[in-house]
Amino acid sequence: MSMNQGLIAELKMEAASTKKMLERVPTDKNDWKPHAKSMKMGNLANHVAELPGWIAMTMATDELDLSTMDYKPTIPTSTAELVSKLDDNVNKALASLESAKDEDFGKMWTLRNGAHTIFTMPKIAVIRSMAYSHHYHHRGQLSVYLRLLDIPIPGMYGPSYDEMNVVAEEVASAN
Repeated sequence: MSMNQGLIAELKMEAASTKKMLERVPTDKNDWKPHAKSMKMGNLANHVAELPGWIAMTMATDELDLSTMDYKPTIPTSTAELVSKLDDNVNKALASLESAKDEDFGKMWTLRNGAHTIFTMPKIAVIRSMAYSHHYHHRGQLSVYLRLLDIPIPGMYGPSYDEMNVVAEEVASAN
């Protein structure tokens, strides 16, 4: 199996889980945050929707210089917009992975801030850490935000507590 096939399978599975999470984000609470030092919910949800875009960007470039970026996030104001952003980034990531060859993943990629090099590592490591693991971390953070707002959490790797209770309540009411 080529390297891209495993990455594609994981991305498809995790994107489906992320979509379930983003579908529950109340965009009317975009400015809500659980703590003064926390990110606002809208920014966090937007970040989760954007992170798969790192895959296509990493495969298409050799570096990112933060000092030359003019990044201004657009925070979605509807759930449909949020999910559409995720879908767009996942589709771009899938296209870049599908066309990638094994040797492409070994090419070095650098994150810098002007003259300061933050890191240089193979593209496969950038994808695993800065795209996949980073994505899962923030998706988990988003699940805590939803829990604190008493919004039922969807299952990621099997049913969640909330989904198990719905099934238990349905069984109990059927008896």
